Amino acid sequence: MADHQEASVTLPSDPASVPTARRYVADVLGDWGLDGAAEIADSIRLIVSELATNAVQHTFGQSPTFTVDLRLERQERLRIGVTDSHPRWPRRLPAAVQQDNGRGMVIIRVLAAEAGGRLSVTPTQEGGKTVWITLPWTMAPV
Repeated sequence: MADHQEASVTLPSDPASVPTARRYVADVLGDWGLDGAAEIADSIRLIVSELATNAVQHTFGQSPTFTVDLRLERQERLRIGVTDSHPRWPRRLPAAVQQDNGRGMVIIRVLAAEAGGRLSVTPTQEGGKTVWITLPWTMAPV
């Protein structure tokens, strides 16, 4: 297997693209050796769903597309990034008991931390941002 593998897909910023992003990531990671039935695979699908949903909902129509990037580095580290062109970075919203949203970033951080990973955000040259999740690949059964 190569030292470094990459895959990406750009999708319309539309709610219908969220399951497409999730399936794309599951398929690519399956090709790279991740058991789709593994607990971490469920966590990754949920992380991608939350990141893609944020890219659709919280860009207020100002990002016509979003891109999902996958990078597997030396069979040691998996990086998942979701990029949109909206300049506002994600922030934790107050989660009122009766509120149906505002918890996505908390969920993402917890899932990443439970898997030994972390979340980071980087600006793009075009003025948007990429939200990255970095996970150890060693936790993935191959």
